This record gives sequence, structure tokens and C-alpha cells, in this order.
Amino acid sequence: MTDLPVVIAGAGVGGLSAALAMAAAGRPTIVLERATELSEFGAGLQLGPNASRRLRRWDALDPLLAHGLAPTCVRIFSGESGREIVEIPVADAQRRWGAPYILAHRADLLRALADRAASNPLIEIRLGREVEGWSETAERVTVHAGEDIAGAALIGADGVRSRVRAGLRLADPDRPVYARRTAWRALAPADAVDPAFLAPASALRLSAGAHLVHYPLRNASVVNLVAIVEDEWNEPDMADVWSTEGDAGYLAARFAGWSADVRGLLAAAPQWRRWPLFMRRPIARWGRGRVTLLGDAAHAMPPFLAQGAAQAIEDADALGAAFARLKHPAAAIGMYEQARVARASRVQAMSVRQGRIYHLSGPMAAARDMSMRMLGPAGMARATDWLYRV
Repeated sequence: MTDLPVVIAGAGVGGLSAALAMAAAGRPTIVLERATELSEFGAGLQLGPNASRRLRRWDALDPLLAHGLAPTCVRIFSGESGREIVEIPVADAQRRWGAPYILAHRADLLRALADRAASNPLIEIRLGREVEGWSETAERVTVHAGEDIAGAALIGADGVRSRVRAGLRLADPDRPVYARRTAWRALAPADAVDPAFLAPASALRLSAGAHLVHYPLRNASVVNLVAIVEDEWNEPDMADVWSTEGDAGYLAARFAGWSADVRGLLAAAPQWRRWPLFMRRPIARWGRGRVTLLGDAAHAMPPFLAQGAAQAIEDADALGAAFARLKHPAAAIGMYEQARVARASRVQAMSVRQGRIYHLSGPMAAARDMSMRMLGPAGMARATDWLYRV
């Protein structure tokens, strides 16, 4: 008898990666996506070698590199003075960590994953389908999504507001937590910015209560901007808060004390989108029986280590490896969670800690900067070995 497919809720980075990993393990999947089309949305992202190594296994790396950029370094600056604090070399990422460090547009990553999935006979994507619930027996899980789908397992890769996580009731209370920060995202056209901002590097600028990340994308035709500020969010419902239009005047006032070149860079963006940052509290287990979670549904984290997409990709790889080794889905899910929960929880915790470090002020900020200078480029690179060598 043919194996029942593994049903994956969500066709984002995590869901599509999971489908490719399962296909590599010889397991068929059905990916359910509530949207009626696989839209290319989002802005820039940084993919560390821990992610690009796995994309290579699924033949999704070369298509991404055709549009992405391998930077020479990550440069850290003082926001107000514009002085460089330290530089982290990443040009030798292939040698040091076994895979490249990549700057890419999220839409290009989604396209690379979707194209690989569409060409794989073991993967079926059904659009306009959202998981409404499920029932489970000893032999299967039946997923209710406008139709009943019999599956070997259900993987909730349906984001920070995961319906699968809500249905599992793994903790009480268990809902997304506002991180008291908002991310302001924009793309500035290359011809509107100082050419210095088009250098093949990622830049991180630190200040009290805020920081800015910027880097070129798509053959340096645009500069990706992400400004993260400490902010209160008073909306009672999360349903309509994603990617609302941002007030450029507010952002200009918030960064008024920064260096003139950075103020000019911010002013070059034609439009800003404001994203409140939500996270999930770490939990000791991600699933039950034949049902588990993946990506933001399991461990949504703030973006201060640039690891949201990378951790979903790591999840997918571990899931595929577990299903390749163990025939019984519940046993494979147990192996997957054992491999991933502690690691993802550590990255979550370190991301939260990094955000506090980025936003220090006064003497604590001066001590931070001095520590980074003392570590120097080689020491800063060593400090990321635990993250990228996995």
C-alpha cells in the first residue's frame, strides 16, 4: 500500500522547505495554503550558512544565488556618530562554515523553494485550503480543510498565529506575545542613495532603543532597510496589524539624531511598512501523536540574530531526516522534536538577548562597543560558530 502523504499546513519558507526535505526522504506531501496563490511578498532577509547549506541539499541554493548576494562582511556602526565599531568577515563563509552567507529578497527565496516543489512529483500544493481541525486514529490523521484529507502526519507550518498550535493546546495560556518593538521595512532605489550604501556588505547601526539594518539586494538595484524601534502596540486584535503603512515622518523624527548620511538613506525610501514583532514563548514539546509544529508556529522569535527563516529551514531538514530513518510517523516526530526543541529554544533566547544588547544606552552601550572592538573581526566571527556550523 502506498504511504499516506504527510500533510503540511502553510506554504511559506518553512512549509515548502519541509515538503522538499520530506521528498528527499522519499515521503509524499500535500501542502495546504490558505491563500489562493503563492504570492511573492516580504522584504530582504539574511541567510546564514546553517540555512544555505540545507538549501543546497534541495537544489534551491543556485536559483537563489542568481538573485541574491554573498556579502564580504557584516559591519557594525554607532547610529549617532556613524563610526564603525567592528567588522565581521563573512566572505570566507564557505571555508569557515561550509556554506555561503546570503543576502536575498524573501520573494526570491519563496520562488526558489516553490519552483523546486512544483517540479517534484512527491509534492502537491493545494491553494485556498486552511486547516480547520483534524482527527487522529492509530493509523492516520484526517485533516479537515474544506475537504477531509487522510495523512500519515500533520505538520503545522502556519506561522506565528498557527491554527495547528491552537488546536494542540500545548500550554495555557499560549498565544503570540508582542515583543514591544516594531520593524519598519522599505526598499530604497539605488539611484536615490549614496553609492557607499551599495557596497556588498550588511550594515548594522546601533542606538538606544533602536537599530537599523541595511544592505543591497538584486544586483544592488535596491537597498533593503529594516529599522527596529522600541514601541508600544495597542491594537486589541492581531488580525489586521501585519504590514500596515508606516508614517515616514515618525521614523524621520525617531532617527533625527543619527548621522546625516543615514538620515538621507532613510529619506530615500519611497514607502515604509510597519510590522509589529510578535514571538512565541518557548515550549518543551511541539506536538502530540502524529501532529507537530515547524518554524514560527513552534518558535517565532525576534529577528535580532536573523534566524527566523534559517530556523524553519533547520526544522525542515531535521523533520526529513527523522522520517527517512523511522517508518512510524509518531516515532519520527518524536525524533524530530528531540533534535530541534533545545536548539531552537536556545536561538530564541539568544535572539531576545541580542535585542537587549543592540538597544543599550549610556555606559552599558559604551561597554558593549568596547567589548566588540576588543574581540575584533576574528573574535566576532568565532562568536557565531555555534550558530552557523550546525
